[in-house]
Amino acid sequence: MITEMTETRFINRELSLLDFQERVLSLAESADRPLLERVRFVAIVSGNLDEFYQVRVAGLFEQAAGGITQASPDGMSPQQQLAAIRERVISINASIDSLVTKELIPALAEEQIEIVAYDALEARDRDHIDFVFETEIFPVLTPLAVDPSHPFPFISDLSLNLAVLLRDPDRDEVQFARVKIPRNVARFIALEDGDRFVPLEQVVGHHMGRLFGGLDVIDHYTFRVTRSADLAVEEEEADDLIKAMEDVLRYRQRAAHAVRLEVEAGISGPVLDLLLHGLQLGPDEAYQREAPLGLDGLWSLYALNRPELKDPAWTPTTQPRLADHSGRRVDFFEELKRGDILVHYPYESFATSTAAFLAQAAADPDVLAIKQTLYRTSIPDDPAIGGEEAVVRRLVEAAEAGKQVVVLVELKARFDEAANISWARMLESAGVHVVYGVRDLKTHSKTLLVVRKEPEGIRRYSHIGTGNYNPITAKLYEDLGLYTADEDIGADLSELFNHLTGYAKPVRYRKLIVAPAWLRRKLVERIREQAALGPDGQILIKTNHIIDPDMIDELYEASGRGTRIDLIVRGNCSIRAGVEGLSENITLRSIVGRYLEHSRIYRFGHPGGDAVYYIGSADLMPRNLGGRVEALVPVTDVRLKERLEEIIEVESEDDTLAWKGEPDGSWTKVPTVEAIDSHQRLQELAVERSQNQPGTGP
Repeated sequence: MITEMTETRFINRELSLLDFQERVLSLAESADRPLLERVRFVAIVSGNLDEFYQVRVAGLFEQAAGGITQASPDGMSPQQQLAAIRERVISINASIDSLVTKELIPALAEEQIEIVAYDALEARDRDHIDFVFETEIFPVLTPLAVDPSHPFPFISDLSLNLAVLLRDPDRDEVQFARVKIPRNVARFIALEDGDRFVPLEQVVGHHMGRLFGGLDVIDHYTFRVTRSADLAVEEEEADDLIKAMEDVLRYRQRAAHAVRLEVEAGISGPVLDLLLHGLQLGPDEAYQREAPLGLDGLWSLYALNRPELKDPAWTPTTQPRLADHSGRRVDFFEELKRGDILVHYPYESFATSTAAFLAQAAADPDVLAIKQTLYRTSIPDDPAIGGEEAVVRRLVEAAEAGKQVVVLVELKARFDEAANISWARMLESAGVHVVYGVRDLKTHSKTLLVVRKEPEGIRRYSHIGTGNYNPITAKLYEDLGLYTADEDIGADLSELFNHLTGYAKPVRYRKLIVAPAWLRRKLVERIREQAALGPDGQILIKTNHIIDPDMIDELYEASGRGTRIDLIVRGNCSIRAGVEGLSENITLRSIVGRYLEHSRIYRFGHPGGDAVYYIGSADLMPRNLGGRVEALVPVTDVRLKERLEEIIEVESEDDTLAWKGEPDGSWTKVPTVEAIDSHQRLQELAVERSQNQPGTGP
């Protein structure tokens, strides 16, 4: 076994995540992409960095403050990681700010989408903005003084604020105040032509006199605070998990400690010092920005009706086995008796697969029970396909029809807690049996079980997926779902739901691989089987993240025995590929493009009928292997194996969206030779399948 290798055999997980943000940012930097798509990727990276500070940096912050010096697997202490993160983030911020101010804003102006300064407005435009301020903005503003009788106010997480310097002419003394920019007002205020926009903070800033009558406004500066969201529920002490989660959310909103201060460039030293002191932060937690703060607000510009500045619209196809025949609705139960079905999102439709399956199950009088896990539900409704509300509505309809409906709602899904609490209460009020997972574990598996009474007896129909039951993300995330009437898998899901909803102990499942009890040991077993074959062995893993040190060492060991290992990793990756004497038989690539790569595929053996394939919800991270309920399902149908192999082949040949992981831990863009864009190619293949004879696809 590999035990004496240097600690540098691992890449730091936090810096690896920043590597991923740089790969996403490269999409915004590409002049070949439609302009509003470039704007969208800036908004995505900005939001990702917010979450990175709320969770990952906040955790390191607490470790450093607590005097913890224990090194991470790569050998870095919390303090060293924070220093390295700051250096990288300053560089990323500089790239974003330059891109936004020097490229994107001028390019938008050329397309008649102008972000204009208040000072540059002509009289008529100022009159319009002044009217909007008086009628829509001023009534909701609340200035807060800061002095010995007014302590430094709590600055809410990710809020946009103005720090205001004032002079009282009667006393000739300088005073300080804070004005919070309201979140329920558009981030960019549209002028009457609908093509020009003024940043909200500038509109408020130029009307400070209305808020501080009788005082002279010396100056004002924009700032933004990020607070920790890495809070846990003490489940052993929580009799009511919903109430405990609500308490956590209130704490997160009102008491979580600050971890980052963003300020506009040029802020005065005394004002910056005052903010840092009030927030109990040091100078290393402050970041000066040239671009407007809170660039996740660029989503409002992306929402403009300018299709010529976006990627061509994609309409998912219907999986061929699920296509209507002669105007008749597909009977899911009859189709599944013919064999398993694999659906690939966003290339194939959620509406005509999972949503339709649920609809049929809810309406079918022979269906006795529906059991489902729900993890993330918070993306707003989309009128085109009903949003997450459509999934919940079907479950409610089933319960009202007298079926046994059990839904496991994971209340601890970070940033979706409030939405999940709302859905849980709605489901309970409709008579659905709602449970909140397993104590001390998050339930991350994507599973759906339908129990039906048939002439031959009770039959179970199952769905196991890689992504959440959310129609909106199914249009944005690349995911897979397996539908099956396999009796062993149905029995396994029954056992799993009994474990999740009651006191049943974890069992040894027939076909499913379930975490935390069995997943790690089974994957290790599969890796070692291939390692024992030496150069005749082969492993392919497509996943979101690989950071578990023990699993990485297993892959290094297999590589050392000559086994070929191909990895396709979207985000966090702590493994070093192609290092002589360590991982020379490991290749590593990452696909970053229009859709978020989200499916997990595990293949053990050479491509073809004899290889063992799994899909499911689990990445190779400690939390997935030991801290969550996860499920992988074997794909055994030869036709479906061929479908998985087609996906692997397309992504392995991609030379447009692909990046290569280098031995030194860096990432380089794969040179474009054949111009293969895997997302475009998979769209084309979906269209080709839909045009074949209906009902014959895998």
